[in-house]
Amino acid sequence: MPLRPRLTNEEIKARLILTVGVGLTVVFVGSILFMLYGLLFVTQPRYMSEADGEAWGTLNPMLLSMSGGLLALLSSNGLKNVSKDKEPPEPPAP
Repeated sequence: MPLRPRLTNEEIKARLILTVGVGLTVVFVGSILFMLYGLLFVTQPRYMSEADGEAWGTLNPMLLSMSGGLLALLSSNGLKNVSKDKEPPEPPAP
């Protein structure tokens, strides 16, 4: 049985970024969907209890930080992904 060729550092980094990005996206979308489900389809009392208020107060900053982390992961991927053995592209001619 032949072995698969070893992955380069760039391929390992790309797979790691993909895995983290997909994981954060699944958690983020799942949290949003469950929050919307709770607001739309679950019968709510007239006044929100203190425990429910604290849960919503905790979820909002958590979702903001997760979305910020996901955006930072996606934006920093393009900034650091420059290979050292390649020559820089030539500027376009005027």
